[in-house]
Amino acid sequence: MISPGKTLGVLGGGQLGRMFAHSAERLGYRVHVYEPSVDSPAAEVSAHSVHAPYTDLEQLEAFVRGCDVVTYEFENIPCEPLWRLEHAGLFHPKWQILEVAQNRLREKTWLRKNEFPHVRFAECEAGGDLAAAIRSIGLPCVVKTADFGYDGKGQLKVTDEATLARAVSSFAGQRAVVERWVDFKCELSVLVARSSAGETRCFPVAENIHTKHILDFSILPARVAPELQQKALALAEAIAERLGLVGLLAVEMFLTDRGEILVNEMAPRPHNSGHWSMDACVTSQFEQHVRAVAGLPLGDVSMSSPAAVMVNILGDAWKWSGDKCVGEPAWAALLREPRVHLHLYGKKEPRPGRKMGHFTVTGTDITETLERARRLKAALHA
Repeated sequence: MISPGKTLGVLGGGQLGRMFAHSAERLGYRVHVYEPSVDSPAAEVSAHSVHAPYTDLEQLEAFVRGCDVVTYEFENIPCEPLWRLEHAGLFHPKWQILEVAQNRLREKTWLRKNEFPHVRFAECEAGGDLAAAIRSIGLPCVVKTADFGYDGKGQLKVTDEATLARAVSSFAGQRAVVERWVDFKCELSVLVARSSAGETRCFPVAENIHTKHILDFSILPARVAPELQQKALALAEAIAERLGLVGLLAVEMFLTDRGEILVNEMAPRPHNSGHWSMDACVTSQFEQHVRAVAGLPLGDVSMSSPAAVMVNILGDAWKWSGDKCVGEPAWAALLREPRVHLHLYGKKEPRPGRKMGHFTVTGTDITETLERARRLKAALHA
């Protein structure tokens, strides 16, 4: 066990690192942040920060040696420096899990090898015959870059010969994954925590609604049958066990029109769809991540409110005149509501599509709570 008072290191300086730091400090830990950019949300609230490239082995090794354990707040971190520094300190989750999750092809291949349900896919090496790979899967399908994709970036839906030609042109020279298009009822996610002692806890299943490939609403409890929720929870726990996870893992899934649950993506870190837990769960995902990587007993994941809806706040909520920001969102519309919890990430510059914060609405009825969340989002933009 890494006792309170020790130092937890975080690779990455975004909002997930910021909220992790808040939870760690409440438990008495010092948090150090390693982030290439100078001005980051996590560094702003940490006890110490280092600003250097992830490939700077000298700086990175000094950082690792100054921490009792190191974790991540996003998965797009080069793995080579991490395996070269295994001797220097303790990493949770292990870098091999990060390596699987940051590459779509490795992720899909791992799921297939370990016989977890997943979307049918084909691979295309850089310079390979992408058109042939697309035809082997059939239309409609989705072409994705193999490396470092998130929030819909680096992907294109192919529905006909015209979009097929566009995909061949757009992905020329890149390693790609071609996935069969899935007709799904909804998207689900499960956050699962696992300690070094093998203790495992799954947060309740979230139902997620995306707009333009970015998470818009997370709805708790998910509006699916109890037996399907249990299936999703069991699947996430089995994946964590097979990976040998120590830390937190988000497993994103599709519930298909035929009632199948297919794994879409994994992220070995806190996740946007778990932000509701800060205000509607006994233990937040961030505190749970602290507990898991530090070897503490895992916390209770019961909901403290019968219903909760998390809403992302993007830079689009600011007032814009062309490319110029001319005003802030209507914060009072949220803050006057007694069962609304607002979280802003301290980012100095809003941009359309950029995640600037979120709010969570709690209630007793999921239908009414979701309706209220939608109204409040509209009011924020008014």
